[in-house]
Amino acid sequence: MITADLQHLIAMIVYMAAVIGIGIYFSKRANKDAESYFLGGRTLGPWVAAFSAEASDMSGWLLMGLPGLAYWTGLADAGWTAIGLAVGTYLNWLIVSKRLRRYSIQVDAITIPDFFSNRFHEKKKILMTISSVVTLVFFSVYAAQCLSTCGKLFSNLFGLSYSGMMIVAAVFVLTYTYLGGFLAESASDFMQAVVMIVTLVAVLTLATVSAGGVDAVVRNAKSYDGYYSLFTSASPSDTAVNVFGAGKSYSFLTICSTLAWGLGYFGMPQVLLRFMGIRSEKELPRSRRVAIVWCIISMTAAIAIGVAGRCIAGLDYTSNAAAENIFIDTATTFLPPLLAGLACAGILAAAISSSDSYLLISASAISQNIYRGLIKKDATEKQVMMCSRITLVVITIVAMAIAWNSNSTIFGITAFAWAGFGAAFGPLMLFSLFWKRTTYQGAVAGMISGGVMVFFWKLVINPLGGVWGIYCLLPAFIVSSLVIVLVSLSTPEPDAVIKSEFDAVKQGTAANS
Repeated sequence: MITADLQHLIAMIVYMAAVIGIGIYFSKRANKDAESYFLGGRTLGPWVAAFSAEASDMSGWLLMGLPGLAYWTGLADAGWTAIGLAVGTYLNWLIVSKRLRRYSIQVDAITIPDFFSNRFHEKKKILMTISSVVTLVFFSVYAAQCLSTCGKLFSNLFGLSYSGMMIVAAVFVLTYTYLGGFLAESASDFMQAVVMIVTLVAVLTLATVSAGGVDAVVRNAKSYDGYYSLFTSASPSDTAVNVFGAGKSYSFLTICSTLAWGLGYFGMPQVLLRFMGIRSEKELPRSRRVAIVWCIISMTAAIAIGVAGRCIAGLDYTSNAAAENIFIDTATTFLPPLLAGLACAGILAAAISSSDSYLLISASAISQNIYRGLIKKDATEKQVMMCSRITLVVITIVAMAIAWNSNSTIFGITAFAWAGFGAAFGPLMLFSLFWKRTTYQGAVAGMISGGVMVFFWKLVINPLGGVWGIYCLLPAFIVSSLVIVLVSLSTPEPDAVIKSEFDAVKQGTAANS
């Protein structure tokens, strides 16, 4: 191994050791009981809540997928996606966070399936089962994306086997999630959010200077038809570098479709759990400000790295999948080896901060909601914890199988899982929190229709192309919302107890609010 590679490795080992140390530090508190392990005892401070929510949400696609998309097709796809996500982030913290924290305490819920089930006082646990299955399916896909990110990172840096490096990453993530639970995850995510934003800004600065400055980057981007515009999309050649066909018009429908990424936030368990876990609702406004500033800076820097990369000799890619290495290649080209290793630790940070959330939430869905909620209702805390850890191992293996193909784009995998949660959970979360007339039957029908529509639109409708090529989250979100309303209005109103709980939460008189 050459000296530069050794320095890269040393920097990343130091980083990984710090993350493992956090897991060990919090392991005692995490193992106190299920609430401590899965929700940290509702003790998150405002900065930790904000940073950990955004770090676990953004994942490896922020440092690899988004810059790669911007490099490949220009500003439109990446730009409207980022705008949608920024708006969604703000609205989620503004209108959902306070109400969800109150409601989760009122109905004694420590997971999202818990919340849906307890919110409607269901007895047969159908809603809990469906939401647990949705969590398991789409988080397995999400975890696969994170492991794929790690595999590509180590393979690119050290020239080693993609599959071998993915296995190493899986073992690492599993180890510290197993040890520390939600507190370790949130504390390490705070550190990783700092690493991510610092490395993004640093690499952007270096890339811009190396490209000849901001003016040179802008002139180069404008030279490609449709590249430097929010209303056209570039058409790069997949055989020659920096050769483009005629730009494609970016229609109003396409803009709405891309902005629909923001709708996904209302159904993202890894973010919603931070709302439930913060120590006081009075600290939510500060968390909101921190979160939105972090998002805007990080996504702007990520997109700009992709655009600047088109102006740098040597950063030449002929596919979107290959272009997702631009952050790594920029860091290793222009930074001293040790600092490049730390910058690439930012990618590791992004992937780890998300995969630990996905694994932990999936484990909670099985152990807390399926095992204790349905199979063994008198299960002890020790038995629930054991079940959760067995589940962690199984889900990790499934995620590795999904991620085994190294040719899949990180952005594409993320888009599908994001749509799944956004459509299955998002509309129901909003109606559960803000519409008293929502019925149990409407909740079940809405969740099923949203999840099914994501698969149907992605696999059957999208291939038709044209206007049917819109992002599957948008039509699935609309269908789920309509189904909730129609079924709720056609079924008997919720009983008096459910209505009184809703009113207590709305008025701020819920227990421990």
